[in-house]
Amino acid sequence: MIMKTLTLFTTLLLASGFFLLSCTKTESQSSSGNAKLEVYLTDDPGSYDQVVIDVKDVQINVTNDSTGGWQSLSTVKAGPYDLLKLVNDDDTLLANSDIPSGMIHQMRLILGPDNYVVLNGQQIPLETPSAQQSGLKFNVQQNVSAGILYKITLDFDAGKSIVKTGNSKYILKPVIRTVLTAVGGSIQGFVLPDSVTTAVYAIQSPGDTTFKTDSRSGINVSTGNVTVVDTVHLQH
Repeated sequence: MIMKTLTLFTTLLLASGFFLLSCTKTESQSSSGNAKLEVYLTDDPGSYDQVVIDVKDVQINVTNDSTGGWQSLSTVKAGPYDLLKLVNDDDTLLANSDIPSGMIHQMRLILGPDNYVVLNGQQIPLETPSAQQSGLKFNVQQNVSAGILYKITLDFDAGKSIVKTGNSKYILKPVIRTVLTAVGGSIQGFVLPDSVTTAVYAIQSPGDTTFKTDSRSGINVSTGNVTVVDTVHLQH
């Protein structure tokens, strides 16, 4: 069965990844200079029962000031994360935010004090060197464009990130690979006249492209009544 939808709106079909920006001429385009960023966390396997890190914040630096140019992402899912639950291509969303377009120079992960490993059923604190207490920093050095959705993955290597000392202490010295990719585009523009109620639809990945598209026009719809349209037969 083919389901048919009739709308009295401006429609737009897009067969690619996207996020949507639509506005009328009178609206402010305050987000026109921003990109969107999603931050994911994943891990390689390690020889522990658990490796738990205490995430407090995720920050980026879009300036050349490596000391004072940091800003927190607007939505950060702070809390404990067991890295060994994020192996074999599993990941979890840490943060997402609008960010200024331009160059992302650095990113850092702010950790709290409650980091630990579990080995043979025993919970052992993970000490963090004083040099890392301001955050785990990663060089990104990539441009992002306004109106585009980006994904950055923080890929921990748990096996290489934990160092056992001679006095049986465990130190967290993260080995992390960062991967930034663009995963979407955008739609933006005006609909005139602005006195007319309109909507914009973006539909990802049309189903069966072996059929030709079809449309119907001149269909009158009145309040409180159902307008029946003849069956639409799609052709190859």
